[in-house]
Amino acid sequence: MADAVLALNAGSSSLKFAVYRDVSGKIAPVSKGEIEGIGTAPHFVARNADGEPLTEKRWPSATFATLLGELLGWVDHHLADDRLVAVGHRVVHGGRDYTAPVQVSDTVLTALEALTPLAPLHQPHSLAPMRAISTLRPGLPQIACFDTAFHHTMPPVATRFALPREYEDAGVRHYGFHGLSYEYIARRLREVSPRLAAGRVIVAHLGNGASLCALLGGRSIDTTMTFTALDGLMMGTRCGAIDPGVLLYMARQQKLSPEDIEHLLYEKSGLLGVSGLSGDMRVLLASGQPRAREAVELFVFRIARETAALAASLGGMDGFVFTAGIGEHAPEIRAAVCERLRWIGVVPGSPDGSLISAPESPVEVRVIPTDEETMIGQHTVETIAARVA
Repeated sequence: MADAVLALNAGSSSLKFAVYRDVSGKIAPVSKGEIEGIGTAPHFVARNADGEPLTEKRWPSATFATLLGELLGWVDHHLADDRLVAVGHRVVHGGRDYTAPVQVSDTVLTALEALTPLAPLHQPHSLAPMRAISTLRPGLPQIACFDTAFHHTMPPVATRFALPREYEDAGVRHYGFHGLSYEYIARRLREVSPRLAAGRVIVAHLGNGASLCALLGGRSIDTTMTFTALDGLMMGTRCGAIDPGVLLYMARQQKLSPEDIEHLLYEKSGLLGVSGLSGDMRVLLASGQPRAREAVELFVFRIARETAALAASLGGMDGFVFTAGIGEHAPEIRAAVCERLRWIGVVPGSPDGSLISAPESPVEVRVIPTDEETMIGQHTVETIAARVA
């Protein structure tokens, strides 16, 4: 009999999961899948470690607790003689206090719930599975793994806003996000390119949410998302960096409420807002509409501009890594970004495994798929082991 852990990555209408066995402190994948259509018509799909289908199920409707109960029951059945010993969760915001994974308790849940204003679209979805599992399996340990934790290595100058000190004392600072993704890429770089892993690397996590991270020797020293997941790059439906005066104008002249502005910035801006068509890069790339092209052009422009800023933080750039949905699956975007980065030493080349830069390129460019669930699983195993030791 072996111990196993379940990693959960919850979104607004989906729940990604992965099951891992604990093999002497290292995780081995067993299965993974997703429940889509939560809140409408849920669809459950699971695959084995090789990506082969294991099961599929649909419901006309179901509560979130019911779906989690179905998932836990499926995991127990699938594990057979092995034993589920813990569940790990991706949590977008850990604030100032949570700089490493932690076991969930009522106190922890209350503290994380208080951070919801800093990540209103994400934090409630991170916490909902914890509360449901506490009811469904009261004795099952749960581990919270934070997207912000990886960025606590940033120097103070990279975390500070130019605001009166009392705001910093109240927690208004740069936190950074997508940390589990960046941590995974930093570990993978040690395997695929040790030389690059020890150097100055900018990682582009490009998906519906998008950000860049400057790594020095595998540690975060700067990133484009700051106090909330709104800042930095243009995203699917989020605007990214914006002049605060625009928000004052919206409030004073357009008479928008804080709730109206929040909805506009999080859900109606970005690729969707500029194109007027979609926040999905695949739709925009397939479209011949001028505004779709303009949205794509702006997306690429912003990536290149922010890359230059992070290169300044690093004092140069030895490598650039594309990851996440757009970064991994949109060669048109990669090519356009690389073209804009020629001035800094990027020379595109024919793909060779994960390497997409030319041999003579001063900047090594790679495409590395991310895996946040693997990081959650590994952190869960390590946190449980430390608790028992």
